[in-house]
Amino acid sequence: MTMKRLWKAGMIAGLALGLVAAGAASAQTMRVFSGGANQRPDLMRKLFDNYEKQNPGVKIEIETGGATSELQRQYLSTVLNAKDAAIDIYMIDIINPMQYARAGWLEPLNGYLGNEANTIMNTYLPAYAAANVVDGKIVALPAFADAQFLYYRKDLFDKYGVKAPGTWDELAAGLKKILDGEKNGAMNGVATTGAAIEGAVCTFLKPYWSQGKEFNDAAGRMTLDKAAAQKGLEMWLSLVDRGVMQKNIGEVRPADMVNAFKAGNLVAMVNWGFAWDQLQSQADSTVKGKVGVLPLPAMAGGKSATCIGGWQWAVSAFSKNKAASAKLVRYMSSPESAKFLAIEGSLLPVFAQTYTDADVLKKLPHYRDSLPVVQAAKGRPMSDRYGEVSDAVRTSTNAVLARTVKPADAVNDIEGKLRRVMR
Repeated sequence: MTMKRLWKAGMIAGLALGLVAAGAASAQTMRVFSGGANQRPDLMRKLFDNYEKQNPGVKIEIETGGATSELQRQYLSTVLNAKDAAIDIYMIDIINPMQYARAGWLEPLNGYLGNEANTIMNTYLPAYAAANVVDGKIVALPAFADAQFLYYRKDLFDKYGVKAPGTWDELAAGLKKILDGEKNGAMNGVATTGAAIEGAVCTFLKPYWSQGKEFNDAAGRMTLDKAAAQKGLEMWLSLVDRGVMQKNIGEVRPADMVNAFKAGNLVAMVNWGFAWDQLQSQADSTVKGKVGVLPLPAMAGGKSATCIGGWQWAVSAFSKNKAASAKLVRYMSSPESAKFLAIEGSLLPVFAQTYTDADVLKKLPHYRDSLPVVQAAKGRPMSDRYGEVSDAVRTSTNAVLARTVKPADAVNDIEGKLRRVMR
């Protein structure tokens, strides 16, 4: 089964997949699914080109597609469930290794890493090493890290004497002061992911976690505190009611926030690490040099909490080029590749030392303060049925932000659905 046939059959709606690079078929030709635009396949292509130069006879083809994590997950689940050998290597979200490994879709890498396997895993930030080891087997290697930060207009905060907010209430008060002073009808205060996509899972979890609550225990059993979950959802609605968050927040995606921020129509946003490069480097950005990054505010009386993200390289269990693919994955997950991705695309590294690298800090001075945020970021539930977990949380969160469901009813719905999924 090929991606072209899947597309023609309409099996994955909205997944525009394209062949980015092609090469003559050979024993060392490898095909890689390299994600969507936010995973920067353009930069991955440069790394692949360098690998080809270092390894004559190797040819690497890229397939890209899927604007969101869940669209990519739908496509990959279809291809891997069919045991399709057409693609050798996949870029997968940090939430997927357990699900894919237990389905028998990923090739364990221990044998290809040899005696250095444990040493190699110890070089990564602990959260990324842990996410890629399932049932004692290394099933993927980290590509790059991610976490959600508060991006803010440093120039406007300074102009109106607004201090770094410790709580969402403090942020709302500061944003109200700025908006009242600017008198710009096109400008909004703060935005977060409200559309029914994977990022909405994090929108649900951040205020919940910041109240000191956990969604699941170490065994994966759900430990949902319904009162705290309801309070967290109500917090987002309060920002809308106070006039510092747009009313159609239920439609907002990460790219929408970046575009609004670049146009000068947003004072703050909760977004992933990729946004920095677009705000500072793209020609249409009106806010170059005016952007700051902070840890997320907390609920009153709580502690800042953010959502970990990031992407991994995995070898398909059905690949006919497993050894060569494992060697390529090792290269793509190296400190040298991490440094390149940081400097060229502001993709957060999975190695602690890269955050203090002089070349990296020259281009990305905010990385000096980013490592503690990434290290403290929390993971979404690891489950071999994560697709169902995600569907329940993100659709209910979206319904609340669209004001079609009340927070209490949404929390009851999440609990009811996940009692059958998370034991």
